[in-house]
Amino acid sequence: MAIPARLFAVFLIIGGLAMMQATPASAAKYAAIVIEEHSGRVLFARNADQARYPASLTKIMTLYLLFEELEARRLTMDTRMRVSRTAAGRSPSKLYLKTGQTVTVRDAIYALITKSANDVATVVAEHLSGTEREFGKRMTRKARALGMNRTTFRNASGLPHTKQKSTARDMARLGIAIRRDFPQYFGFFSTTSFRWKGKRFGNHNKLLSKYDGTDGIKTGYINASGFNLVATVERHGVRLVGVVFGGRSGKSRDAHMVQILDKSFKRAKPADIHTQLADTGSRIRVVPKSLPTPLTAPGTLPVAPPPRSSRTGSIDVALGGEAAYLDGDDPATATSAATPTRWSVQVGSFARRVNAHKAAATARRTARSVLGAIPARLTMVTRGNIPLWRVRFHNLDETQARTACAVLFAEGRPCVAIAETG
Repeated sequence: MAIPARLFAVFLIIGGLAMMQATPASAAKYAAIVIEEHSGRVLFARNADQARYPASLTKIMTLYLLFEELEARRLTMDTRMRVSRTAAGRSPSKLYLKTGQTVTVRDAIYALITKSANDVATVVAEHLSGTEREFGKRMTRKARALGMNRTTFRNASGLPHTKQKSTARDMARLGIAIRRDFPQYFGFFSTTSFRWKGKRFGNHNKLLSKYDGTDGIKTGYINASGFNLVATVERHGVRLVGVVFGGRSGKSRDAHMVQILDKSFKRAKPADIHTQLADTGSRIRVVPKSLPTPLTAPGTLPVAPPPRSSRTGSIDVALGGEAAYLDGDDPATATSAATPTRWSVQVGSFARRVNAHKAAATARRTARSVLGAIPARLTMVTRGNIPLWRVRFHNLDETQARTACAVLFAEGRPCVAIAETG
């Protein structure tokens, strides 16, 4: 029976409206970005600053804070963490831990990365902060410190919460930061499987085995987010960090990630490769667990080198991850008549905030005995017309300031001790 033309037109209109309604719903979840890690250059971006649900990408921050505790030696890999009733009751994915059971830090790391276990995420949160609510606040504070200004965490796992939001750009920042700040632990993210109580759990990040050069980092999924992924890939000296939010399936998400990474590798110029390979000074060195005995404090304060005659040269160095110059007080002011009550050390000024964070983390690791528990203060300053991020550690006494700079100098790091008289 033939369908009247008028009725056929109605069907077309209804079908069109249904498609229009379906497309925005999917588009509302999608976001993506690819960044060249060394330079910070954005090679691909779609909706990169739009708020999205991170799902289990949240666990990257949970691991970041767990790595902080390990580095500060407040935990060891064998520290046992107790399972609460709340943790045991978390929704899957999970290890099905029982109330009163314990899990080691090492097993927790593997479970978070491979199985993406929500019960383990709560165990970590409660062990570090008492409650998951307090841990969420700590996660958010750390996000702000890392420049993740559009991210708010309310739980450690990524289970649904209307106020737990992030962006593709912020997650890329986190993916870069966790490798930069904890290179000694980043290898965990390349783990392909984990055994627990006789069961084997495979890593959900299939790119580890299917896309050459992939060495991390994490997948995520809840219904509100779609299928998410942060991936790090290195080829021929070029390291890319890719983020995809809102995939329709794990397979389509992975295919899209491969597509945008392939395009981004083609966009990476040969000059980028040569710069990265040559700039060994900006690479992060794994610091030994026990630092050498600090050198005797120098008789005179370390002095900042004079400003370079070329502005461009200074900025180029800063972009490469090294101190452009130190803009501390003139040495003459350190011996003023007023007796300083406190001292600070400055480890550099940088054109990019990410490099300032990197310098702060490196200084803290290198001079752990003095700076290990002291937060760095990042301040925007202007030299001429050039905005720079200055990195200082405050509230030291003179001996601490001198010792910190002596240790940093011994490792080839810039440092200037500054007397604070007011």
